[in-house]
Amino acid sequence: MTVTYTARVANARFGGFSKLLLLWRGSIYKLLWRELLCFLGLYMALSAAYRFVLTEEQKRYFEKLVLYCDRYASLIPVSFVLGFYVTLVVHRWWNQYLSMPLTDALMCVVVGTVHGRDERGRLYRRTLMRYAGLSGVLILRSVSTAVFKRFPTIDHVVEAGFMTREERKKFENLNSSYNKYWVPCVWFCNLAAQARREGRIRDNGAFKLLLEELNVFRSKCGMLFHYDWISVPLVYTQVVTIAVYSYFLACLIGRQFLDPAQGYKDHDLDLCVPIFTLLQFFFYAGWLKVAEQLINPFGEDDDDFETNFLIDRCFQVSMLAVDEMYDDLAMLEKDLYWDAAEARAPYTAATAFLLQQPSFQGSTFDITLAKEDMQFQRQDGLDAPPNEPHGDFLQRLLPVGASMGTGGLLARRVPLLRRKNSCVSEESMAASCACAGAPDGAVPECGCEGPLLDLGQPEPESEAPTGPESPAPVPAPRAPAEPFTVVPLPGTRGPAPPWLPSPIGEEEESLA
Repeated sequence: MTVTYTARVANARFGGFSKLLLLWRGSIYKLLWRELLCFLGLYMALSAAYRFVLTEEQKRYFEKLVLYCDRYASLIPVSFVLGFYVTLVVHRWWNQYLSMPLTDALMCVVVGTVHGRDERGRLYRRTLMRYAGLSGVLILRSVSTAVFKRFPTIDHVVEAGFMTREERKKFENLNSSYNKYWVPCVWFCNLAAQARREGRIRDNGAFKLLLEELNVFRSKCGMLFHYDWISVPLVYTQVVTIAVYSYFLACLIGRQFLDPAQGYKDHDLDLCVPIFTLLQFFFYAGWLKVAEQLINPFGEDDDDFETNFLIDRCFQVSMLAVDEMYDDLAMLEKDLYWDAAEARAPYTAATAFLLQQPSFQGSTFDITLAKEDMQFQRQDGLDAPPNEPHGDFLQRLLPVGASMGTGGLLARRVPLLRRKNSCVSEESMAASCACAGAPDGAVPECGCEGPLLDLGQPEPESEAPTGPESPAPVPAPRAPAEPFTVVPLPGTRGPAPPWLPSPIGEEEESLA
C-alpha cells in the first residue's frame, strides 16, 4: 500500500520532482478530484445564473454580495489553523510508525540468551518468538482494518498458527473486559522464567536483558493501543474543517467575475474560469486531505502502513533467527586485509573518483592565522615564572590582610595544599627533614617551615624600581624568622584504610 518513490529522487536534477507529478496512485489528484469538480461545478452554476438568469436589479444586489464576501473572506485564518493542524498530524503519523512492534531486537536477544541445540531448547526459542508475534497480531487487529479483515476472529488466529487451541482456552477463560493483547507477553515472561530455572538461560544478567527487551516490545504495543484510543482532539479537527469549508464557501461568491461596465475596483477583466481560485482550493483543500489521510495510517489508503506485510516479515524472520540460524556459524578465517597496514575496500570504476577527494578533518582545519597571532600572550598580573611552586603562586594572589592578618586559617591551608599536592605525609616529612630535632625557637637550616606554621606576620614587600630601563627587581632579604611554635604531631600509626578521609581533612579539622 505504501507508495515508494525514493529511487526517483535519489539525485537532484533539473525538474526532478516534475516526474512525480504524473503519478496517480497515492497522488493528490486521486484524493481531491471529486471535491475539485464539485467546487468548480458550483462556481460555474453561480456564474451562469448571474449572467443569464438574474434581472438587472438582482444583478446589482448580487454584485454587492460578491464585494462583501471578497472583502471579509480573508479574515478567516485558514493558513494559520491548517498549518498547525497538519504539522501535528504528520508528527503523530511518524511516531505511530516508530511504535510498530517489530521483533528484530527481541529475536537477537532470544537467540543469544536461550541456549540448547536439542529439541527442547529449540521449542523454547520458537515458542518465545511465537508469543511475541501473537501479541503483535492481537494489537494490530485491534487498530488496523486490514489486519482485522485478515484475522476477524480468534479462530483465524489459531488456524494461522499464532496460537494453539490450549492457549486459546486459557486466553478466553481469562476474565477481563479489556483488550488482552498483553496476555502473550505474560506467557513470554513465565516461559523465560522456566527456562532460567532449567538453566537454558545461564545467568540472571541474560534473563534481565531478555525481559527488558520484551518490555520495550510490549511498550510499543501499548503505544499503538493508546494512539488508537486517544485521537487528535475532535474540536481541533472540527475547527480546521469548518475554517476551510467556510472560506471556500465564501470564495464561491466572492471570487465571481463581475461586469466590467459597472466599474467595480479590481473587476476589469471578465473570465469564466477562476484559475487562481482553483489553485488556492487545490492547495488548501489538498492540505486538509493530507491530514485526513495521515491521521489514521492503519486503514487501507494508498499511503497507510502495510501492517500485514510487517506481520509476515517479522514472523518469518524471527523463526529463522531463533531456529535455523541458532549456533550456525561459518568457519573463522583471516580476513582479506589481515596483513595490510591500512585496510581499504576497493572501488568500482563508477566510484573511483572518490579516491581523489581528501578526507574530511574538521571545519577548522582550513583556517589560517598570521604568525604574530599564533604567539602565546601572558595575562596581566599572572607573569609568574613557570617553575614557581603552586603554593607560592597562590600566596601571591591572596590579599595580605585577609589571608594572614585575619584569623590565619586561610594562610595555614597553603602549606597543607602544597604538602597534599606533593603527596608527602606528615610522618615522612618529619622523618626525612634534617631539622626535625631542632630545639624550640631555632631557625631550621633546611628551609622547612614545619607542618604547621604561625603565619600571622606578613612578609615585607620590596618596592620595584620604575622606569622603562630599570633593572629586574631584586627580592629583599628575608627578615629573621620570629620564634614559632611547632604543633606536636600525633603518634605513629599504621597506614589508613582507603575509606577514611585524607590527612588534609584531618589537619583542617584540628586547625578549626
